[in-house]
Amino acid sequence: MADTLRKRINGREITASDPIFDEIHRLQEENEERLVHLNNTFHTKQKINQILSAIIGAKVDNTVTVMLPFHTDFGKHITLGKHVFINRNAMFVDLGGITLEDHVLIGPRVNLLTVNHLIEPTNRRGLFTKPIHIKKNAWIGAAATILPGVAIGENSVVAAGAIVTKDVPDNVIVVGSPAKITKMIEN
Repeated sequence: MADTLRKRINGREITASDPIFDEIHRLQEENEERLVHLNNTFHTKQKINQILSAIIGAKVDNTVTVMLPFHTDFGKHITLGKHVFINRNAMFVDLGGITLEDHVLIGPRVNLLTVNHLIEPTNRRGLFTKPIHIKKNAWIGAAATILPGVAIGENSVVAAGAIVTKDVPDNVIVVGSPAKITKMIEN
């Protein structure tokens, strides 16, 4: 059901009066209790991954490590590869879809944002979504922000505090706001 919803919403404007807006909020509400439980009780790594599996609606591999607290506003549109590490206080605004391939590192306080509000003031409560894709072995530094529709290339590094507004190619380091390539990574 979540994949069907993602296909129906990505790339189009959703106003607050659109019936799908209510469906999104209903699904979001279903995860609230799981998120509160995840972040407000001690859990083993195995239990964290079990709860996270329920939140995203897919099995989380036992090689994935998520440091708590972990935040998501939706939860059902997150895809995690193997050997993923997510540090504390990461925020996944995942309605548009967030994919982390194998060996991705997410620093503390990283924001992955797939949702934007509409510009027109009368429709400002409405939404527009685009997916984020972080490819194999990429590293997103502390407090970096990735905006809707951005792909981060394989082996690339997003420096701490960077704001990424455009796709990042493979094997580079990006720094700043907006993020710009500062170095190539030799393979």
